[in-house]
Amino acid sequence: MNYAIIDASGVATNIIVAGPDFEFPGHTLVPADGAQIGWLWDGETFTPPSPEPVDLDALKGELCAGVDAERDRRTDAGFEFQSVRYQSRPSDRENIAGAAVAALGAMVAGAQPGDLRWHGAGSDFTWIAEDNSLIPMDAQTVYAFGQAAMAHKQGLIFEARAIKDAVAAAEAEAAARAAAVWAD
Repeated sequence: MNYAIIDASGVATNIIVAGPDFEFPGHTLVPADGAQIGWLWDGETFTPPSPEPVDLDALKGELCAGVDAERDRRTDAGFEFQSVRYQSRPSDRENIAGAAVAALGAMVAGAQPGDLRWHGAGSDFTWIAEDNSLIPMDAQTVYAFGQAAMAHKQGLIFEARAIKDAVAAAEAEAAARAAAVWAD
C-alpha cells in the first residue's frame, strides 16, 4: 500500500510502499489515496498545493515569441497563386520580388499580356511551382505573382500583430494562452 510521509506542517514529503504493519518512528504515515509529494494533509483529506503564481508579463513575452515563430513558419510554408502552390522561403521571396520588378519594367517597356518572352531570353518565361511543374507566366502574371507573395507575407504579419495585441491585453494566464492561438 502507498503511504504518504507527512511533515509537521502537513505536507506530504514522500510517498512510500509499505505493508499495513509498517511503522516509521517520529513520522506521520497516512494512506496516500492518490496523493503526491507536496500535497497538503489537513488531518482528514489531501489537497494538491496551489499552483505557483505565473509571471504574466514573462508568459506574454513567451507567447508572443511563439506567435512570431508561427508567423515565420507560415510565411515560409508557401502560398497559392492562381490555384497553384509556390514556395515562399526567404530566397524564394527574394526571387519573386526580383522577377516582379523585372516584369514591371517589361510592362513599362511595352510587354503585352500573353507575351511569354517578355524577359528578353529566347524561351518562354516559366516559374517552378512547389510540385516542380513549370508554370508559364507573362509579365502581367509575374507582377501579380509578386503582389500575391507580398500579400501572403503581409497578411500573416497583420494576423500575428492582432494575436499579439490580444495577448498583451489579457489580464490573466488563461486569457493570454487563449489569445495566442491562430485561427487555422
